[in-house]
Amino acid sequence: MVDASHPRVVPRNIARSWLAGVLTTVVATGVLVATPHAASAATLVPLGTAANFAVLAGSTVTNTNPTIVTGDLGVSPGSAVTGFPPGLVIGAIHAADVTAADAQDDLTIAYDDAAGQLPDATIPTELGGTVVTPGVYNSAAGTFGITGNLTLDAGGDPDAVFIFQAASTLTTASGSTVTLTGGAQACNVFWQVGSSATLGTNSSLAGNILALASITLTTGVNVNGRVLARNGAVTMDTNTVTRSLCQVEPARTTTTTLNSTCAISQGTPITFVATVRSVGTAAPTGPVEFFADAVSLGTAPLDANGQATLTVGTLAAGVHQIVAAFPGTVDLDPSSSVVFIQNVDANGFCQIVECQCETCAVPVPGLSSLKRSV
Repeated sequence: MVDASHPRVVPRNIARSWLAGVLTTVVATGVLVATPHAASAATLVPLGTAANFAVLAGSTVTNTNPTIVTGDLGVSPGSAVTGFPPGLVIGAIHAADVTAADAQDDLTIAYDDAAGQLPDATIPTELGGTVVTPGVYNSAAGTFGITGNLTLDAGGDPDAVFIFQAASTLTTASGSTVTLTGGAQACNVFWQVGSSATLGTNSSLAGNILALASITLTTGVNVNGRVLARNGAVTMDTNTVTRSLCQVEPARTTTTTLNSTCAISQGTPITFVATVRSVGTAAPTGPVEFFADAVSLGTAPLDANGQATLTVGTLAAGVHQIVAAFPGTVDLDPSSSVVFIQNVDANGFCQIVECQCETCAVPVPGLSSLKRSV
């Protein structure tokens, strides 16, 4: 009996016994659930050294406006990287060097692996409004698109792999999203694209894009994964791209938050305070680097309370985007804060004004809320 108020995805072990041969199931709410013929045969795509990159292109990397890339950024055999700053890379930039060339070689291997895995099912081109379980999928048209929300349900298996094989293009609509549930991880999602991928404005995508040609991230796109183009360009505009890491050891996870002393002291130089926390027992140690408008302000050590403070007297008058980055340690993963908006007066000081309306907020793509000082 189907409970219309609680639709669910059929687990893979049950699908093997009584859903063999069924490609899709429509639950009572009308949501389409894509299910492989039998047990998923998808295997993890080996990224090799390309796994270190959040952004990798074959010809050029071009950025407009403040974009935050967490992970390495590279290009090979091309050499042009433009737009950083105002873009910020929390990682290394590799332009036509050996590291980028090796990553491209590994990307080719990964692309061929993803393209060569036998599809479990052929599903509709439009993925929006569907729930997909682990497996290898292609479409009859050779394209995939997302309008609205796509849900990827791992069925409780954090190692479950999703592979989408698009013989030609991947296109997402403005505001579209990908939701991970049932333990699904962005690091285990792969979008193999035979030509180019284009992500619509203010959309969010989870997973690794492996494109033969180019990848375009329009304004406000947020990617939890990687954008890896073999031959063409990667073009960005006010984006957030975060290299996804599989949480094999959740105790390694850290979070970094950022604030300033403006709330309690206005007549003095501004002091930024970064707080780093870990979910495990290992205490964060080492430096935190502070950036203003993608330019380093300097580093400060974490104290016993997990806080690093940096006093700055050189910020010019105007609005600045501040980010704090913790590089990680042997035992802990790196993390960075969301953008902190700091307004500085002609004396290098600030003054807090309570926001009373929505117009006080300063929109930054990929971030749900910001604190603003004026």
